[in-house]
Amino acid sequence: MPIEKIGVNRYLIRKTDRFLSDILIFADEKILANAQKDRSIQQLKDGARLFGVISPIVGMPDLHEGYGLPIGGVMAMDGKDGLVSAGSVGYDINCGVRLLQTNIKYLPKKIDKKLLRSLMFAIENRIPTGIGRVSQHQDIGISLSEVAREGAQVIVKKGFGYLKDLENIEEHGKMPGGSLSTVSKRAIARGENQLATLGGGNHFMEIQVVDEIYDEQLAKYFGLQKGNLAVMIHTGSRGFGHQICKDYLSILFSAAAREKIYIPRRGMSAASIQSPEGKDYLSAMAAAMNFAFANRQLITHDVREAFGEVFKKDARKVLGMEVVYDVAHNSAKFEIWRDKKILVHRKGATRAFPAGHPQLIDRYKGTGHPAIIPGSMGTASYVVVGTPYAKESYYSVNHGAGRRMSRGEAKRTISREDFEESLGEVLYNARDFRQVVDEAPGAYKDINEVVDVLVDAGLTEKVAKLRPLAVIKGAGGEG
Repeated sequence: MPIEKIGVNRYLIRKTDRFLSDILIFADEKILANAQKDRSIQQLKDGARLFGVISPIVGMPDLHEGYGLPIGGVMAMDGKDGLVSAGSVGYDINCGVRLLQTNIKYLPKKIDKKLLRSLMFAIENRIPTGIGRVSQHQDIGISLSEVAREGAQVIVKKGFGYLKDLENIEEHGKMPGGSLSTVSKRAIARGENQLATLGGGNHFMEIQVVDEIYDEQLAKYFGLQKGNLAVMIHTGSRGFGHQICKDYLSILFSAAAREKIYIPRRGMSAASIQSPEGKDYLSAMAAAMNFAFANRQLITHDVREAFGEVFKKDARKVLGMEVVYDVAHNSAKFEIWRDKKILVHRKGATRAFPAGHPQLIDRYKGTGHPAIIPGSMGTASYVVVGTPYAKESYYSVNHGAGRRMSRGEAKRTISREDFEESLGEVLYNARDFRQVVDEAPGAYKDINEVVDVLVDAGLTEKVAKLRPLAVIKGAGGEG
């Protein structure tokens, strides 16, 4: 099946009798060549064989091999007669990014390494990092059932945040339909004590500076000012979402066999949206989505408290620590596309509704909502907005830089010298570089190139670039 170049940074694999969907990949030549080294394109082809799939299946510039759909994969299904696929959402349901702006000017002589370390310690004292860590918020009077149902909204209701925070969270921080009734006891046990924990793998918290502004008007509207500090939070639904995915891979695979639905491999496990199992998965997934929104909301509260402690000022009134936006990466959502209701699976991809999209809240009707694209450890991150051309990707953009090395390869080939050189002056919290070397910048694609692929293709416009000053990561695993 030949790959045809059909436009600027657009490559197409045409559907055949065997494949029910075209495959559209947004990449330049270098990124496309990298994608052909692993099974990511084959995984897109697997998705193209599922009943009810809408053409095309899309690969983002950060495309790389995952489980089920590749990371950087977007698959849309007919909203009534299509399938829902757990492997096309992934294990870390609603892994996502939240960006906080501040009024704090970055003056290197004032915000020196000693002060940055103090901020890092204050944050780490409040927020457990790494695999298997448990929450320090055990007695806040919020049940897991409430979290699964109400997401960030119940966290704010209990006093850990502000109503304005909810305006700047995808879905207002609450995915409809979440319920523990569709979640296993094992998932409940894994989730009960993990709120306000970071996890490991590619999850991080980063103290940044707004380094460059590309659109003054949009940046001002989003609250971003050049030279000010910002905080980025990247984490998801932790063991709760992981167990839900694990459970439903088996459940949906069995349902597909009963319904005689063709599934190319177990990782693509899927069932009819209208089936009992499909409806249960959507409810359980929504519960995990809500857990992740709540997780990032409670972490936001802790980060504000840490900044207030170090600067000895009110974190919100004086330091201006407002939420710019909070986006989900791994999800399946019913959306309107070309006047049709569809179910969009985004696996390592970010929603980016442009100005005028009917599902935008009033605040963003004239601008589109911010889409946040984190870089790898120690490299730049971006705030962008989608354009009308993002319709080609079901209004989706890349979710990060995308790996170019497996974790094992990174551990084998990146030396301490390479690691330290790639981070430069950026502070990091790991006591031993080997704990986080698989997250080194060298293990990832160049974030600047990846972002420019969609800018040059016309799907996005850059608003701001953020440069890291200090990064906090948890050691171990995939997150």
